[in-house]
Amino acid sequence: MTDHTVKSYDDDLSQLKTMLAQMGGLVEQQLDDAIDALTRRDTALADRVIQIDERVDVLEHQIEEKAILTIARRQPVARDLREIMVAIRVSSDLERIGDLAKNTAKRTHALSDQLPRKLMAGVTRMGRLAQVELKNILDAYSHSDAGMAMEVWRSDEELDALYNSIFRELLTYMMEDPRNISLCTHLLFGAKNMERIGDHATNIAENIHYLVHGKPLGEGRPKKDVTAAMRIDLEGSEDR
Repeated sequence: MTDHTVKSYDDDLSQLKTMLAQMGGLVEQQLDDAIDALTRRDTALADRVIQIDERVDVLEHQIEEKAILTIARRQPVARDLREIMVAIRVSSDLERIGDLAKNTAKRTHALSDQLPRKLMAGVTRMGRLAQVELKNILDAYSHSDAGMAMEVWRSDEELDALYNSIFRELLTYMMEDPRNISLCTHLLFGAKNMERIGDHATNIAENIHYLVHGKPLGEGRPKKDVTAAMRIDLEGSEDR
């Protein structure tokens, strides 16, 4: 390629990374505000989280269009092509995380001031763990750091274990008093959203490994969610 072509291609990649950084920042803010809104039962803050989601969706479409146009114009191969494809995948995971934060915020409208503090504390802790995973995986992506990405990938076990504990606790509350069912169901959806955010962070970790090493991760994904056999089906129900 000529020097001009190389510079143009570098500019395209730089724009993609800038857009992804902007999208990541918005999603981090969404998640932080969603957790605060749920914890404080702040419906006004929850509504702002919901509104931000439109900007996240627009950025995902812009990143996808930019990536496709770059492939068509530059016809990249090897590492360069992986970088563009991973950018598309990361933007898709970030958009899903934004959806999960939005739907967590929506739960705020259904919670009352009589919410047991102990129950809310567990969900809040899950949210903070999910925040740490998201921050660390975005840092790993910005630095193309596969080692840091694998640390996030392995740390997801802690989030799964906490979800299992909260699930059992909420189930106990529902069995003890049917009047708790509605409240506990909303909290269960909130906790499941946080667990799903961790799954999307591990998706990004696997894509970073692929970007750096040029091959899929060989290890099986760590998964400690043992509630599948007895829980109501929450998988995917909060993604949109």
